[in-house]
Amino acid sequence: MKTKTLYFYFFFLLILGIIAAVFSFPQEFNKGIRAFNSLPLVKDFKYKIPLLPNFEFKLGLDLQGGIRLLYQADVSKIEPKERDEAMTGLRDVIERRINLFGVKEPVVRAVKAGESFRLSVEIAGVINPEEAIQMIGQTPFLEFKEQRTEEEKQKILEKREEIKDKSPEEMQKIADWVLAFEDPEFKATNLTGRYLKSAQLGFDETTNEPLVFIEFNEEGAKLFEELTERNKGKPLAIYIDNNLISAPIVQDKISGGRAQISGNFTIQEAKKLANNLAAGALPLPITLISQEEVAPTLGKISLEKSLRAGFFGVLAIFVFMILYYRLSGLLASFSLLFYIFLTFAILKLGGVTMTLAGIGGFILSIGMAVDANILTFARLKEELAQGRDFLIALNNSFQRSWLAVRDSNLTTLMVVLVLFSFGTSFVKGFALTLGIGILVSIFSAMVFTRILMMLLANTRLKNYLKIWV
Repeated sequence: MKTKTLYFYFFFLLILGIIAAVFSFPQEFNKGIRAFNSLPLVKDFKYKIPLLPNFEFKLGLDLQGGIRLLYQADVSKIEPKERDEAMTGLRDVIERRINLFGVKEPVVRAVKAGESFRLSVEIAGVINPEEAIQMIGQTPFLEFKEQRTEEEKQKILEKREEIKDKSPEEMQKIADWVLAFEDPEFKATNLTGRYLKSAQLGFDETTNEPLVFIEFNEEGAKLFEELTERNKGKPLAIYIDNNLISAPIVQDKISGGRAQISGNFTIQEAKKLANNLAAGALPLPITLISQEEVAPTLGKISLEKSLRAGFFGVLAIFVFMILYYRLSGLLASFSLLFYIFLTFAILKLGGVTMTLAGIGGFILSIGMAVDANILTFARLKEELAQGRDFLIALNNSFQRSWLAVRDSNLTTLMVVLVLFSFGTSFVKGFALTLGIGILVSIFSAMVFTRILMMLLANTRLKNYLKIWV
């Protein structure tokens, strides 16, 4: 690579590193700006250096507290053997809505208390209950109901007449009194939003009326086919949040698991419904029963101790690298600083919620960043020991160590992907920060360190082999 090209890449990465450092730690730069603006020769000037905007890192529930919401789940229409699975699906849907790409790190738990099934939702940094409820969203509960027979309808109407003008105490003495509160027109089926695969906005080809097109998964498609076959010539009611939206007449059995929802929607209403259903229709209806603020379980002291431990750990790495690998170790230390600033900037820019587990994942990735440099420097020693020219040895060391660096980091990224895909809350946070750290570490070790070493290798320093490794 030509020297001019190396300098271009070097200054580009240097500027990128400075921007990342300023964005990551603006408060430290602001201290210097305040000190400069207060100098006797500067403070009387009309125009002064403005302070840098400070975007705070998002801290997790364990470090800054938040809010806990407790929901009651209605499992009355779910078979007892399927209730645990339904609660797991409910937990996953709520967590997915809040924790898109793992940036919020909510703590969502399914809790069974006797015969009651509840869902506990803890969200970091939120002290306004309305904000938290809005974050979960007005998630619709979708269900399909079929028409009752005349006999079933008549029984409900007769039971309503029977309990008419009765007090609650007298009402409960009547056999099957609960039947009076059933819908006389339609009865529930097994087909609900838990089987929904996708939902999207569409329009009627004839009237141009906004519609919501839905598609069920394989199990839901089978239930929908059986339901439509059983109700040929009869209305099939579509309910959302227990409100009747439409009741189209079934003309024939419908296979493939596709349907449409119409209900005199405006475009905005249909779009909102489609988005909410696509984000995750609740497999169970839920009711908010309590809300409370949550204090940080670890707090500021634990955060400061973790950061202090990370600082001394990085400092120890710098000392080791410089003492053992000399000039190469010094350049690797600069590369490591670049890695730290760039990773912090990505985490802050991406709005990643930092928990103690996430900080642990980042610190672990620092060790892996140094590991790539050590593999390269060890290879450089071997190349020089074979009597090769320094520039050739340096180029070979990066090329031949790349396979080991690639494979070792790739296997770790595979584990990260599994943790992020199947883990929950703090596990996802650990995996996310570790994964971002690994990707940035590969770039810093194999690109930034290489550019620094190639620049100095084109000077007289290449003749002093003992100062390199």
